Amino acid sequence: MKKVVLSIVAAVALATPALAADMKMLTKAPPPPPSPWDFAFGDAIMTDYMWRGITQSAHRGSVAAYFEPRYNFSDTLQGYLGLSGESIDFPNHAAAEIDFYGGIRPTFGKLALDFGAWLYYYPGGQCFSGGTFTGLGGAAACDGFSAGDNWQGQALPNNNNLALGNVAKAWASFYEIYGKATYTISDSWSIGAQVYYSPSVANSGANGTYAAGTIKYTAPSGMPLPKDVGFYASADGGYWWLGTSDAFYGTAAFPAGIPYKSFANLDVGFGFTWKVFTLDFRYYDTNLSKADCNAFTSDHTASFSSDFSAINPTGLGSNWCSQTVVVKLSSDLTLANLK
Repeated sequence: MKKVVLSIVAAVALATPALAADMKMLTKAPPPPPSPWDFAFGDAIMTDYMWRGITQSAHRGSVAAYFEPRYNFSDTLQGYLGLSGESIDFPNHAAAEIDFYGGIRPTFGKLALDFGAWLYYYPGGQCFSGGTFTGLGGAAACDGFSAGDNWQGQALPNNNNLALGNVAKAWASFYEIYGKATYTISDSWSIGAQVYYSPSVANSGANGTYAAGTIKYTAPSGMPLPKDVGFYASADGGYWWLGTSDAFYGTAAFPAGIPYKSFANLDVGFGFTWKVFTLDFRYYDTNLSKADCNAFTSDHTASFSSDFSAINPTGLGSNWCSQTVVVKLSSDLTLANLK
């Protein structure tokens, strides 16, 4: 009997490692590594679409939306592509801006960099040629250059400003390359700088280099605000160095093209955040005169106001570059927000 008991004990002992191995195989597998892919998307509604101190929507309301796939090569390097759209009101009757952009975002501790290219696409434009100037902005300009420059082959009225000389190409699309830097000083303070360059701003023939700086304050979480509500204040200042247009925009004094006035712009504002929403209040202004603003924008809402300058002999004055206040409500999400 004792031999039988010993045999049973030995058999159990020999089987125990196998049972333990089987139990390990039945345990839950470790979770897979996080995906390197992420997606950002959002939308906005605003009382005015301002860009570098100049309205893109003729001081009317505008809506916007964007979608941005991102790929994280590592914890310190991200690549991205983006598609966005805004409603606009341009002199050539283009009513939408479609943006295609992409680049990389390397980070070095508190310093975040961003390098890329941006294409501004404005479909649906029409050619407006006044026939009052000695440059290519004459009556035959739209017909003569429709093939090479995507200008439509007809001259059309421009909100009664045609006789005074405002002209616009049908094709205003252009691209920029850029570099940005943001340095996080603390949980509350950050500063940034950015530079953009285009060989032909708004397809005008004039090159443009834009440099800007920004400072932002974000209130600490202990500030007496309702739950989940944040507060920030920020200011941006920039300067746009502009070249000379092509002859389409020429005047009697500048038949080969007008030297656009380089200018400074600023915006100052504050906002509140709640979960994925942001409500922003912002003041914009530039140092462009109404005359030089009209020369640069070909504002189809401009009116005769005795605002003359060397590049604007028409007397038309535009308030598109003047001070204004904008209220904007936006939402911004990523896949992480949805989990």
